[in-house]
Amino acid sequence: MLDVQKIRNDFPILGREVNGHPLVYMDNAATTQKPRQVIQALVDYYENFNANVHRGVHTLSMEATDMYEDARKKVAKFINAGDPDTVIWTRNASESLNLVAYSWARENVESGENIVLTPMEHHSNLVPWQELTREKNAAIRYIPLDNEGVLDLSDIDSIIDDRTALVSVVHMSNALGTVNPIKKLCDLAHARGAKFLVDGAQSVPHMVVDVKEIDCDFMAFSGHKMMGPTGIGCLYAKKDVLEGMKPFLTGGEMVLEVSYEKASWADLPMKFEAGTPNIADAIALGVAVDYLEDIGMANIDEYERDLTGYALNKFIDVEEEGGKLFGPRNPDQRGGIISFDTPDIHPHDLGTLLDQMGIAVRTGHHCAMPLVRSLGVAATSRASFYVYNTKKEVDVLIEGILEAMRYFRDGVR
Repeated sequence: MLDVQKIRNDFPILGREVNGHPLVYMDNAATTQKPRQVIQALVDYYENFNANVHRGVHTLSMEATDMYEDARKKVAKFINAGDPDTVIWTRNASESLNLVAYSWARENVESGENIVLTPMEHHSNLVPWQELTREKNAAIRYIPLDNEGVLDLSDIDSIIDDRTALVSVVHMSNALGTVNPIKKLCDLAHARGAKFLVDGAQSVPHMVVDVKEIDCDFMAFSGHKMMGPTGIGCLYAKKDVLEGMKPFLTGGEMVLEVSYEKASWADLPMKFEAGTPNIADAIALGVAVDYLEDIGMANIDEYERDLTGYALNKFIDVEEEGGKLFGPRNPDQRGGIISFDTPDIHPHDLGTLLDQMGIAVRTGHHCAMPLVRSLGVAATSRASFYVYNTKKEVDVLIEGILEAMRYFRDGVR
């Protein structure tokens, strides 16, 4: 059993009040809160080790370089990448996905080929492929969903075919909470000679993710969704794939040798990290990884599944008042993300009312506009959990939703 109160004590922001109420933070799919250890790591870097990394021979530079590269090793171990050189620092998952689109896909996707996605992709794993296929005269195909928001694989052999260059799939939907069978999809892609990419932005922070077991060619994720700072993300890719890719950005640090006529590229991972990197946030992400590993990712997964199951049962009260829940009902098929619609209340109005009660949720399209529109609603409200959330907070959320529904229906609170 996790000591959740002990975990909560590590997060200074969870002690504050909002509009006279204790903060109930349930917008973790957008960004997570940061433990004191991560915040202190940022302060410590700037107060004691601030210097540019690599090639410097003075003490501060060498210390900063060691901490920066140690963080890369921690991330590689966290996802079982093996070689730290296969972990590329980026700003976020969106940049990681764009790096693949520009550096790999533009060289490898040909006219008449197709890229396979799901209808639940975040815009970051949709728009780059729309642009690429338009440029390459290629096509996008979608694996359909069933009525619960689970992938329907009944016709998958005709969707992923010999003309499929890439299958790019979100591991856990940020809009539905659905957890997709990525290992099975990866095997299907490889059987047809296609590469396989995982958008792990919502899965890497919440469950054990092993890139070797999945056998994915690429995986993208963000630091700020896993207790780390904003502005730092990762792209994992198999080493032979990275070695065959051209740089995404060029300039300082990513070169081996430069003349007035030409340049050659540095070895991995430097080839993809032009300019002064985000040193402090990479180091702090390494501390966030330490924090998560101290808790144990299997423990986090188990706790959040139990919390999600509890929340799904509590949402029956909302449904009895006319609310509608989206995504699978089985907690084994979903993560701690619950999107819903409330009759007669626009999600933005609901979000504003809940904020008056100190409850932070997300409202809108969640950067999955085509999916949300396909649900037949203007937008949805979304509560998303992390290991520091509690069943008591779920009760507060449900009571807040019901109070808002009564207010809009009866005009009383």
